[in-house]
Amino acid sequence: MAYDEDLADRVRRIVEPMRGTNEISMFGGLCFTLNGHMFVGVMNDDLMVRVGPDGHDAALKQPGARPMDFTKRPMKGYVYVDSKGTANGRSLAKWVKMGSDFASTLPPKSR
Repeated sequence: MAYDEDLADRVRRIVEPMRGTNEISMFGGLCFTLNGHMFVGVMNDDLMVRVGPDGHDAALKQPGARPMDFTKRPMKGYVYVDSKGTANGRSLAKWVKMGSDFASTLPPKSR
């Protein structure tokens, strides 16, 4: 299993009513885009969230968050969140909102 199917289904339920979203298989995981910009995803058992450079330090102070080091180097503006940070629906929805809030500040990508 490349990613946690249960976590992916939980994210899908939150993302489904949002306008402008898409689901894409990527890098052995699953990511969701808003107006063409990745904002949240599932990699292995972790939630991946694009919080933006200005939200990075604050996001790392949240339970379960750590720097995203997909390339073995921390990526500023992205965090991984483990199961402690996504244990209930409210905490998961908070992370998804954080990612979508940042992505909504970016200009839509043309298709």
